Amino acid sequence: MPDYILHSDLNCFYAAVEINDEPSLKGRCVAVCGSTENRHGIVLAKSYEARRMGVKTGQANWEAKKACPQLIMIEPHYEKYLYYSRLVRSIYARYSRFIEPFGMDESWILLPALRDIGRAEEIAQEIRRAVRDETGLTVSVGVSFSKIFAKLGSDMKKPDAVTVISRENYRRLVWPLPAEELLYVGPHTRRKLAEMGINTIGELACMPEAAALARLGKNGGMLRCFARGEDGARVAAQGYEPPIKSVGHGATCVRDINAPEEIWRVIYELSQDVGHRLIKNSLLAAGASVYIRYGDLSGRGFQCPLKQPTRSPLDIASAAFGLCARRREPGRPIRALTVCAIRLVPDDVPAQTDLMGDEARSRRRGRLDEAVDELRDRFGPSCLRAASLLNAAPIATDRCETVPMPAIMYR
Repeated sequence: MPDYILHSDLNCFYAAVEINDEPSLKGRCVAVCGSTENRHGIVLAKSYEARRMGVKTGQANWEAKKACPQLIMIEPHYEKYLYYSRLVRSIYARYSRFIEPFGMDESWILLPALRDIGRAEEIAQEIRRAVRDETGLTVSVGVSFSKIFAKLGSDMKKPDAVTVISRENYRRLVWPLPAEELLYVGPHTRRKLAEMGINTIGELACMPEAAALARLGKNGGMLRCFARGEDGARVAAQGYEPPIKSVGHGATCVRDINAPEEIWRVIYELSQDVGHRLIKNSLLAAGASVYIRYGDLSGRGFQCPLKQPTRSPLDIASAAFGLCARRREPGRPIRALTVCAIRLVPDDVPAQTDLMGDEARSRRRGRLDEAVDELRDRFGPSCLRAASLLNAAPIATDRCETVPMPAIMYR
């Protein structure tokens, strides 16, 4: 008997939790916003009423307020969101031990050895009703034979709905959708596909494999498989922790920045946390990346290899700043930046050193970084700071996370 996969997506999660805990907010325009005291705090989640008024996730608070003057802005309460997330997953656990989180509000659920997809739909409906009745939240569930199509299904009907994408109907339901609806097709990939005349998921699915690989590389072959329902990725067992594939730290600036010295300060500040997390996880980075978000909320990401594996905040910041200097669009003010350490390797694995570099200096720098990190652990993160950051413009940290890339990306 075949396996089927559900993808559950809690509707407007942060906002829904706040409304659930304060019933007087029901039916009103509500947004959960980070750093509400700063001009560039951003919208993290919004109610459907706010969305209908033009409020968008990622908007600056002042832009959201301009679009919806009656908007009620609420500071995030992550402890509550974690509580509800665990509560909902306990409901999923009644039906499967294979539950793979995709953020706090989304999960894939494997239903093994069912007689048909109709039974999988029945279970999805049971889950939907249980979540609504026991938590007060609503969830949209996609039912399919692949992880990618299950996620597409959960996005098709919102809120509080179940969508089935089967082997019999996926060409009719999925293939007419715009290519950007497919998981991992971002703006840059969408533009590349459009240049090739590929605008829908169906056109991507029917694209010759050689052409996909030639124009988009390995990512093109992966996306073509996704569009054809051939991703084949498995749902991880509950409690499974995938290997950390990158470590990142991002922030939205209090004001738009443009000057190189301001950009450096933000990148170097972010890299302090990245280096700390690499030390805590006994990892080295063989590459660095930077994601730039401009004032209009558009953005681009870039990456490069490092000369040798490192966890030095200075090395990571230097690489990210170099990428930003070379690749950013000149003259466009930057609203947010994210720095990531990528191509991670364990720190006890022998690695090739930079033959043209100063190995002794690199070792001294590594010992210094570890000593600084230990002091910050003992006396707080502000006990020691780089001189170049002493007069840094304040930043509002809306995101700060260790990023384990989804298993589906690298299997």
